[in-house]
Formats: sequence, structure tokens, C-alpha cells
Amino acid sequence: MTLETMPLSKALNAGMRKAMENDPKVLLMGEDIGKLGGVFRVTEHLQRDFGDRRVLDTPLAESGIVGTAIGMAMVGYRPVIEIQFDGFVFPAFDQITTQLAKLTNRHEGALRMPIVIRIPYGGHIGAVEHHQESPEAYFAHTPGLRVVSPSTPNDAYWMIQEAISSNDPVIFMEPKSRYWQKGEVELDASAVPLHSSRVVRTGSDVTLVGHGAMVTTLLQAAALAEAEGTSCEVVDVRSLSPVDYEPILDSIRKTGRMVYAQEAQGFGSIGGEIAATVMERAFYALEAPVLRVSGYDTPFPPAKLEGSYLPDADRILEAVDRSLAY
Repeated sequence: MTLETMPLSKALNAGMRKAMENDPKVLLMGEDIGKLGGVFRVTEHLQRDFGDRRVLDTPLAESGIVGTAIGMAMVGYRPVIEIQFDGFVFPAFDQITTQLAKLTNRHEGALRMPIVIRIPYGGHIGAVEHHQESPEAYFAHTPGLRVVSPSTPNDAYWMIQEAISSNDPVIFMEPKSRYWQKGEVELDASAVPLHSSRVVRTGSDVTLVGHGAMVTTLLQAAALAEAEGTSCEVVDVRSLSPVDYEPILDSIRKTGRMVYAQEAQGFGSIGGEIAATVMERAFYALEAPVLRVSGYDTPFPPAKLEGSYLPDADRILEAVDRSLAY
């Protein structure tokens, strides 16, 4: 097995490079992704190595970028779009939700839309308004879109390749606060199925569930809980639409308790949907209500207040204590 340690951003770069080497129909589009290599340097050197006909710097027009990608997919290309920041995706929202998501169904499956839309999302980078949103629930709510989010460099490397190979549109949510977090990447392993959850830490008392950047925070909370005598199992959802529920349900049947944590607001969220499904499908295994820890139901605050807004290990541990108290 070939292992290489790299940050999540470089793992994404390596995954896209591999996909471009394997398929000449794969091309990248986005604002400043070429010569600059993107704001977060995720596409660094790809234009140098593949040329400006496969790594395209676009105008600052998100709706136009997505619309162009739809046309390119119609004639056989596999575009990978970068939305520079999460809050900038909304000018393209109409193209994504009323066109891209519906075209395959509109053509009764005869027209495929192999488009990946990469969206850096979430907080913890001290940025200004429109740069720290968590809009994943909007897209997971839209039939016709697949929505995934890696939490580790290894997942980033393999999941971006799996997303690019999909014949359906994939919203690829990248936790930007983890871009610089390093981890081992198995360069010659087999890809884990794109739409699968997985247990990343075993435990027996409480199941902690989350996605994206929050998985690292859940692991931190689990380590602190263990020091206090509580054993927490951690499940990384990975795929937000569709959701692979079996690893989550199997864990809850073992622990009897669940806490879901996310950066996004609580109302109408991924965590709420998963909590409801768990209550429906594992009700008799639960020894306490499913609890949720989330961002507050307000617009994202100024950077100096993000530490109070975003869930941390302490807020997760408080929910663990409440769950155990039932």
C-alpha cells in the first residue's frame, strides 16, 4: 500500500489530477482557478500541467459558469466547477436547482449531467460575510442532486474521483477549515463507495454523528469524554444525499443514544432530517431522545464571534451529558 501524508487541499488536487489523467473529457472551471490555483490553492499547477483549455478561468458569474457547464455536459464533457466561497453559490442557485437537478428526469434518463460543483463551506477561518456559510441542506433538499462532504484527506482524494465519475450532478461540499489538516492518503487503495457512512471511532455509550469539519470536533469530544469515563462512537455521514443510514442505525442499536453535531443552523437541517429518520427506524433501540448541536438560527456572525456561534467540543459534551442523564 502506498501512503502519502498531505493536507486535505492537496488531496483534492491529487484526486482531480488523477481524474484528468484518466479521462480527457474532465475539465475544471472557476474563478481564478488557473494561474492563481484558486483562493485556497486547491487547483494549483493544474492549468500549468493540463493547459488553459482544460483548466478554465471564468468570469465572475456563477450562474454563467453553471449554465456553461450544463451545455458542456450535454455534449459529453465532465465539468468540475469551483464556487470560490459558499456564499457565492446563490447567484447560481436557479441554474442548479431548476435546471441541472431536473434535466435527467426531464429527459427520462436519456440525458446525463456528469457535473461536480465544488463548494468550500463552513466557518473557522475568520472571514467576512458570505464567506462562512453552510448551505448543504438547500441542495440535499433538491431531488436530482447528490451531495457529499469529505472530512479527511483520504476521503477527499477518493471521493472527488468518485464524484467526477458519477453520471449525476454532485454537490461536493469541502470543509474549508480542514484544507490544511494533514492525514495519510492511500494512493493505491480501492475507493470506498461515495454514498456510504462509516464509523471512525468505536464506542459503547453514545453515538456521535456529523459530517465535514465537524467530524474532527466530534473526535476531539470523544477523546475528552473517554478521559471522563464515557465511551463515544463517532460516525462520519460523508454522504448527505442520499444518506447511508445502516452504520448510524447499527451504532445506535449498540449505544442507545445519539448526538448529531453540525455547523449549519438547526432548523430545517441535515441533522434534523437524520434525527427524524433515526427516531422512525430505531425508536425501540433508543434510551434517550436524539439530541442536536448546531449553529444558531441567525445569520453567520462577524468573525470575532464565530467561536461562540459554532459548536465546539464543550457544547457536544454538554449534549452527551444530557443524553446520559435520561
